[in-house]
Amino acid sequence: MKKMKNEVALSKKAIQVGEKYALQRGYAGFSATMSANEKVEAIYRLLVLDKLIVALPADKEDLPNMKHKLALWIQKHLPKDDPLLK
Repeated sequence: MKKMKNEVALSKKAIQVGEKYALQRGYAGFSATMSANEKVEAIYRLLVLDKLIVALPADKEDLPNMKHKLALWIQKHLPKDDPLLK
């Protein structure tokens, strides 16, 4: 896994966008006490279920790889002039 520029910021943006996507899709599992790591896993699994991202192999399915996968996903969906891509 190659570290991306602005990966932390991209992951945070992916959580925000993914949370909105999940709520629009009818997912009601997010609570105020839910940790960011739990949100990452829930969003990752939802995106895999909806076939918006390809699932990681079972032996590579851990939190850092899930965050990286979400960062890659949001990077593809941001406008080209977005400051996070610079």
